[in-house]
Amino acid sequence: MGVKGYQGTSLLDFPGRIASLVFLGGCNLTCPFCHNPALVLAPQEMPDCPPEVLLADLERRRSFIDGVVISGGEPTLDPGLQELLESIKKLGLQVKVDTNGLRPEVLERLFAAELIDFLALDLKTAPGRYGELHSGPVDGKALERSIDLLLASDVECELRTTCVPGLVAEEDIRILGQLVRGARRWVLQQFVPHHALAAEMNHLDPYPAQKMNALAALAGEFVGEVTIRGL
Repeated sequence: MGVKGYQGTSLLDFPGRIASLVFLGGCNLTCPFCHNPALVLAPQEMPDCPPEVLLADLERRRSFIDGVVISGGEPTLDPGLQELLESIKKLGLQVKVDTNGLRPEVLERLFAAELIDFLALDLKTAPGRYGELHSGPVDGKALERSIDLLLASDVECELRTTCVPGLVAEEDIRILGQLVRGARRWVLQQFVPHHALAAEMNHLDPYPAQKMNALAALAGEFVGEVTIRGL
């Protein structure tokens, strides 16, 4: 395992907690709107932080942080993820994982081992459209299995959708809503047209506030709470 990025503290990434943020490289999607393209396209070119260095620093910080956020890229691709989470939990810190949900078997194993305290699951568009997010085929059923797994668990969670024009519309929210019906919280994020993986996305106008509010109202028909982030 090589940690590709590590930074100080954040509240947004772990709601209600002060956390350190860790990035792992590699992804099984190439979303055109991704804001971490280097982690997706060329993780081997980014410097590694050895796990032992990371853990030593977290131990020094544990008097003033509550937990650690593991993001990416896609963390569930890393074969050393479980070992890393076990080491973090031994420090008495909570763990949040950001995931696209395409490796439900990994999530099931981590849930069973009680290594995740908070999961942020990205719902990028309707599962049937996931092929638009990658250069190869994507199994949208894997996302549905992760959703079912999460809804059946006691793990605190946040569902997230970045509302990208052309990729997320009313029908996509409606399809996703049927899959996540009964979930506690769904966050709709405003698309930011900067630093995107695909150059054409840098010139795409985001949805106006009125449209974001309409999507949020629709999402609210399926879950307990909807929040708009980024307006």
